[in-house]
Amino acid sequence: MRAISDRGLETLRGSHVAVFRATVLSTYQDGTTPTGTEIEIIGGDVQSSATNMVRSTLSLTTSESWPRLAADLLAPYGNEIYVERGIAYGNGQREFVGLGYFRIDTPEQDEVPDGEVTIAGTDRMSGIIDARFLSPRQFASTLTNGQLVTTLVTEVYPDATISWDDTAVRDDTIGRTIITEDDRAGTLKDLVTSLGKIGYWRYDGVFRVEDPPDITGTAAWTIDAGANGVMVQMSRGLTRTGVYNAVVATGEAGDTTAPARAVAYNLDPTSPTYYLGAFGPVPKFYGSPFITTNAQALTAATSLLRAQLGLPYQVSLSSVANPALEPYDVLTVRYPKAGRSRTLRTETHVIDEVTIPLVPTSPVVLKTREQQTELIGDTA
Repeated sequence: MRAISDRGLETLRGSHVAVFRATVLSTYQDGTTPTGTEIEIIGGDVQSSATNMVRSTLSLTTSESWPRLAADLLAPYGNEIYVERGIAYGNGQREFVGLGYFRIDTPEQDEVPDGEVTIAGTDRMSGIIDARFLSPRQFASTLTNGQLVTTLVTEVYPDATISWDDTAVRDDTIGRTIITEDDRAGTLKDLVTSLGKIGYWRYDGVFRVEDPPDITGTAAWTIDAGANGVMVQMSRGLTRTGVYNAVVATGEAGDTTAPARAVAYNLDPTSPTYYLGAFGPVPKFYGSPFITTNAQALTAATSLLRAQLGLPYQVSLSSVANPALEPYDVLTVRYPKAGRSRTLRTETHVIDEVTIPLVPTSPVVLKTREQQTELIGDTA
């Protein structure tokens, strides 16, 4: 969950005044207090997904003038917008929660010449995706994981801050000469995935490499129905589309090194996607030249399989907006049982997608999956 005070979380559960702020930046910055030109927010939202390479996208409507020149504030030639949502307290204080840095991609105006301008924006991963290699690249086996990530990122954003949760993994060498074609973003994602980690641009503008969050951990927020609750609406469905219960990870060796291989299985007999159960075996295959050992293959396979925990039960929730929520957060969800019972059923969910509105009258919309504790067996 994004940084927010205990006072802020408590205030969100009652009557409160939401505040919004959008700052246009003409220079590269990070952190939660960038300097730039503040613009009015009329509407829009910020959408974030646990699975998309571009983790967060922006839709923002403003009363600012249409950009007529390349140097104008909202022109799509490099300017970014830092967006925040927060709370106004009764004593005049305001607390903001950062929602991210977004490149201005597409300004649109439905009513010319003085109508509102709607901006579509994407987080900084879009710059990595756009910056394809001009020719095939070769990376030496002696490079560390950290050096390779830094090269791939800072060639696009020279002032970028990169943060790792594990310095030992960061400082380990890639172990094999890697030759790539033109896909910078694909190379970056492949390296991070092969390490059993995720890489994304955090709301504070930092590129973060970390283990997928522990989705069996303590709930960060409670969404409940009834008196003093924050739930607005809930719907649910079941699907097996895109669900797998085993991952085969292999090292795609183009040299004389014996290819590494490992398999991770869902071996929890109480799970609906139990590998040996009625669901049937549904393996996913992942191969990467960055995988050089069986142990690394197992780490990657286990990480990819854990991303399936809780499927195939999926839920959509509308709730009083908590701007601190983000993908992988664990929630406690309480809703009425069937019939006229006043008893609430309690479930633990993990956020897959979250849409945070930039207007006070709309709820936050979440797509979640019910958390399940699954046993993962492995072979290497």
